[in-house]
Amino acid sequence: MSDSLFRPKSVAVIGASSKELHIGNRVIKNLLDFGFKGSIYPVNPKADEIRGIKAYKSIMEVPEKDGIDVVHMVIPAKFVPAAVDDCGKKGVKNIIINSGGFKEIGPKGEAIEKDFLERAKKYGIRIFGPNCQGIINSDPDIRAYCNFTFTKPDPGHISITALSGGVAEVIHQAFSQMGVGTRIYASNGNACDITIPEIVRYLGDDEETRTIVLYVEGLRDAATFLEVAKEVAAKKPVLAMKAGRTEVGAKAASSHTGGLAEVDIATELIFKKAGILSFRDEAELCQAAVAFASQPIPKGNRVGIITNTGGPAVIATDVFGDKGLEIPSLSDRGIETLKEKVFPEAAVGNPTDLLATGLAEHYRTAMDVMMDEETIDSVFINFVTPFFVDTDAIAREIAEVSKQKRKPIVCNLMTDPQQWTETVRILKEGGVPCFGFPGEAARSLAALVRYNDIRSRDIGEVTIYDDVDKARAEAILEKARGREILSATEVYEILAAYKITVADWRMADNAQEAEKAAVEIGFPVVVKADAESIVHKSDMGGVAVNLADGDAVRSAAEEMEKRLNADDLKFFIQKYMPGGKEVIIGAKAEEGLGHLIMFGLGGIYVEVLKDVVFNLTPVTKYEAEEMLSSIKAAPLLKGVRGEKGVYEAGLVETLQRLSQLVTDLPAIQEMDLNPVIAYEDNVFVVDARIAI
Repeated sequence: MSDSLFRPKSVAVIGASSKELHIGNRVIKNLLDFGFKGSIYPVNPKADEIRGIKAYKSIMEVPEKDGIDVVHMVIPAKFVPAAVDDCGKKGVKNIIINSGGFKEIGPKGEAIEKDFLERAKKYGIRIFGPNCQGIINSDPDIRAYCNFTFTKPDPGHISITALSGGVAEVIHQAFSQMGVGTRIYASNGNACDITIPEIVRYLGDDEETRTIVLYVEGLRDAATFLEVAKEVAAKKPVLAMKAGRTEVGAKAASSHTGGLAEVDIATELIFKKAGILSFRDEAELCQAAVAFASQPIPKGNRVGIITNTGGPAVIATDVFGDKGLEIPSLSDRGIETLKEKVFPEAAVGNPTDLLATGLAEHYRTAMDVMMDEETIDSVFINFVTPFFVDTDAIAREIAEVSKQKRKPIVCNLMTDPQQWTETVRILKEGGVPCFGFPGEAARSLAALVRYNDIRSRDIGEVTIYDDVDKARAEAILEKARGREILSATEVYEILAAYKITVADWRMADNAQEAEKAAVEIGFPVVVKADAESIVHKSDMGGVAVNLADGDAVRSAAEEMEKRLNADDLKFFIQKYMPGGKEVIIGAKAEEGLGHLIMFGLGGIYVEVLKDVVFNLTPVTKYEAEEMLSSIKAAPLLKGVRGEKGVYEAGLVETLQRLSQLVTDLPAIQEMDLNPVIAYEDNVFVVDARIAI
């Protein structure tokens, strides 16, 4: 994607109108009001001029010899294909289609969209939209407001891109209301041609964009997005929010893994895999972006607090605690410096309370101490503006230290901006991110710390086990083609091919063979009914556990034969594994991305507690360990109240082997290992299911 879209030298509007409330009029007005540096060409066959600018009967009459960079189309959908043809003949480079009536309305509109897109490709024209707002670039040398919205941003370093124009504009307005400038704004509607990944890559290459804010409602080409996002997030912070996260998906899914995976949970996992900072609240997203736009990234999670009032600092400290940040003690040297230079009544340490009477030199001393302390990574300031001190002088000191960029500073500025206008101006021009509530400021600082954690972590390389028998597993799947659910024999043979440890087992065709198999395994045993029609065996009375002798095995099998009445019924006999901790490990295919891998508390409680976490394949050792520590029941794996912990290394290896298994065998749609019994020194799969 070239600069011609975001840095246009000429803009034409097909469908320009002299009517005030028409989009074709608003686009012209916005270009003029925003001070667009290029040429503007209204196109309207019935008007001589629009907003004082000469209008042209058609795009062909526009006197632009080198081709027009951007054309807005604000015309009915049915006229768009022909207009695209005209633009192609005129040498137009980009078309922003503001009009609706395309794919979003159904097959008829989709056909029109396909038609104009084919014509555009013939001429090498890029399409932005349709059914979109457009773009804005606040660069003083460009001032392109190719958009019909009304937020006129000051120049800044935050760029915004979103499919939803409504949400994009809400975010844009939020920055404007905070007095924070933005750089580039792009809302591309149907995204039939120019995509979100393309825009993100462009913003990643834009030197004046320091932070990218992204809003999505799903990803059409997840693999491409992941590739681009990894590339861009390695260069600058990408802050993202995904909507629709609470809708529980796959209600008809027959496996635990499918049923527990939320709709499009992969998007959140893509964010994590790519190094994108994910948010669940649009206000918190915007507040964090403000901090990212002007502050350096902290090297750790240790915060120094400076305040002139007690309560807000307490609120901030609570937030820091919730977010995993630390408030370390100051060094003896730092404390002595503070005692020498601030009021005797001030509370020195961390937090440092300078009191409401604290002077500018006191703030400077406290900030210099925090900057020099090796145990402090960032600084949080509570600043109430009392009428009896020189708040402008205090603001100048805060701004001066912030400009040093030694450590990030965020400020909870508690003031009346109508009275303390100069104080506010000094802080704003000094690039100090200021927030009205202590919680807002604290969370924005916590986001900086979280980004550092993401950026600095080393997830390692994927382990490839060379002792697996991929060919054997592939042959089993090939033989099972045409069936949805694999038999127990097939499942356990695939697990064996990938050296995933299972409890000793045998298959039996009837009750007599079940008894014989139990004797071979050694008592006690478990008997499980095995048939394609039986999914959750325990729900259907298809499981008998802790059977101590042959009579018990034979009796249990005969009872299942009567109750279940399945023509293809067989019996899976397995060594009974008492004790240990029950966990679930699973996988679910995700189109274009491979598989989701799941880990959590298992057994009969999995659907009740839903204490599970997901990751995308392939999973490294670091990521597998992170999954174990991320569930709420993680302390149970370590051992509590005198109980011994489980063999975590075995669980980690099982996750990695399962990751390799589903990567090698993409035909697997869903897979449950539930429960997996984890002991102090070993791990055994005792029930498993595969859907293909």
